[in-house]
Amino acid sequence: MSRRIWVYLLVLAFFSLSFSGCYYFGATKEMNAAEKMLGDLKAQGGEKLVPYEYCSAEKFLENAKLEANESDWKHARDFAVRSKAASGAGFAEIQKKK
Repeated sequence: MSRRIWVYLLVLAFFSLSFSGCYYFGATKEMNAAEKMLGDLKAQGGEKLVPYEYCSAEKFLENAKLEANESDWKHARDFAVRSKAASGAGFAEIQKKK
């Protein structure tokens, strides 16, 4: 093969590996944030005050961790974002009830 093809293949491999790493860091960041929000929701009594939102956030975070264990970082990030959204909805419902 010519040198030009080798350079092209190396650049392609570099970028594909670089972008796959981005999902890892994004997923772990979102999972940590979702876990913190869920803990805050629990501290405010979310289990009893907003059980639907709390349970949804908990299950989405659980799914995110399962996907992360299988190294499916894109789906892990998506589930973590959904967990954060459910926790946010729980916080909004708690504020309405006050």
